[in-house]
Amino acid sequence: APRAGAALARGPGWREAATQRAQRGDLNAHGPSTPAGDKAETQAVKSVFGDAASRVMVSSTKSMTGHLLGAAGAVESIFSILALRDQAIPPTINLDNPDEGCDLDFVPHEARQVSDLEYALCNSFGFGRTNGSLIFKRI
Repeated sequence: APRAGAALARGPGWREAATQRAQRGDLNAHGPSTPAGDKAETQAVKSVFGDAASRVMVSSTKSMTGHLLGAAGAVESIFSILALRDQAIPPTINLDNPDEGCDLDFVPHEARQVSDLEYALCNSFGFGRTNGSLIFKRI
């Protein structure tokens, strides 16, 4: 099941980081902008973070770059590192009507300045259960 793979890819490491300050974490979602993929990723975020999911800022930089295929994970990691450095969450552009069940804070339309972003998670999911998540911590 795609949802299970996505949840497992961001298992204990991110849960530990997010437990301390879930409201100060940024998640650069895989965000393929497909009905099934977006719903599955939203459910995976909820299964990992529980009640704290609503406080995690989730954005999809694919909304600005398109799907870069093999380069997607690297470019999205750069976005995540820059978010920590600049204390700015990249937006999910063109998000006017999220699908039913996609009810997280997707940072629509404009970047959001923050002052105490501590963690950034970058998700990459692929066919054949090729799932990975990287956690970056501000130092």
